[in-house]
Amino acid sequence: MSAATLKSSHPSAPSLVWVVPILTLVVGGWMIYRDVLDKGPEITIEFADGQGIEPDRTMLEYKGVSVGTVSGVKLKEDLSGVMVTVRLDKSATALASNGSEFWIVRPEVSLTGIRGLETLVTGVRLNVIPGHGPPATTFQGLEQAPVVETTSSGRAFVLVCDRLGALTPGAAVFYREMKVGVVESNRLADDSTAVLVKIRVFTPYVALVRTNTQFWNTGGLSLDIGLFGAEMKNTSIESLINGSVSFATPDGELAPEAAEGAQFPLRNEGGGDWLKWRPSIPLQSKAAQSETTPTAQSQTLSRNSNA
Repeated sequence: MSAATLKSSHPSAPSLVWVVPILTLVVGGWMIYRDVLDKGPEITIEFADGQGIEPDRTMLEYKGVSVGTVSGVKLKEDLSGVMVTVRLDKSATALASNGSEFWIVRPEVSLTGIRGLETLVTGVRLNVIPGHGPPATTFQGLEQAPVVETTSSGRAFVLVCDRLGALTPGAAVFYREMKVGVVESNRLADDSTAVLVKIRVFTPYVALVRTNTQFWNTGGLSLDIGLFGAEMKNTSIESLINGSVSFATPDGELAPEAAEGAQFPLRNEGGGDWLKWRPSIPLQSKAAQSETTPTAQSQTLSRNSNA
């Protein structure tokens, strides 16, 4: 028997040419399967304007983390708005719940604040506040970011003023130029004779507000004009744009702590002696005590009272 006959009698070995395509199919199939497992539900959000939204590029974020991607944008049939389709990540499935609020973050500079300037580089994005209702797939988008009230801690008070000025939700509340609270909301009084500004002083600092505490508006641009020129008294960019409130408590015997919801007049400017008040007010909150030891805290209060 010839060598050629012996060679043809054995089955031929599989060609290596087919190994690479088979491995590619297996790996590709596994990646597709894993991608499907990682995907959450697809939701649709209606907006009045879809400017800047791009499929496969615009992200949905929650708490600074990407939780979904826009997969499609199209006009409504009646041309009254746009329908934005978002594919959620599997970890963000709970966002597809009735009551979730979605809005578009775009660069915005106005009297109410500076927002979304980073989107000049990254492009617009979507943000969300999760709802707590049953599962849903269709939502009405908001025209602007909602005002979130910080009701988790602290004590709320109401300031009464003749006009709002530049004071807006999110504005800071200061004590000795330290931020100790925030403006939550504002509205007209029921008889329309005044503006009511709701503020919240954070838990460690609620003892600073007494029944005789004085509040004044420190927002906007304030100039002190003298013989040697003009000096800008308020240099905080945050206060200049959003407005701000400051308060002080008189020296001497401390008045009782102000109760939740107590009302105070909001002055246009601080009184001459208010900035000189240096009452010693212990901050007895556990949160405050955890930040400094009793010795360091007492030294700090003593140093401030002697300033």
